[in-house]
Amino acid sequence: MKPEDKPDIKEFRELVSEIVSMIPKGRATSYGAIARSIGYPSHSRMVGKALADSAVQNIPAHRVVNSQGELSGKDAFKTPDTMQELLESEGVTVENNRIKNWRKVFWDPVSEIRLD
Repeated sequence: MKPEDKPDIKEFRELVSEIVSMIPKGRATSYGAIARSIGYPSHSRMVGKALADSAVQNIPAHRVVNSQGELSGKDAFKTPDTMQELLESEGVTVENNRIKNWRKVFWDPVSEIRLD
């Protein structure tokens, strides 16, 4: 990665927080989809780190999973079951640590955010 490709950390976290705040209840997205939507398509791991950071805890981070619909960030929550419990409270079915009907639940910020 070239130095100019490195995002400003504070700005990056703010962008991640803004996108995650838009995810509707009952839907979920991936770290990669968020990274693409904020203009840093190769920074999905950095999205995960931003979500684990205490600076962005007042957002629905439980709605962000890996590209396969797996609850890969569940250890960042109060208990390992918290993420699944939060998703299920919104009507999202989770089986074997993965969102069932992932394609139906998936929210793509690039195509679903309207900039009207």
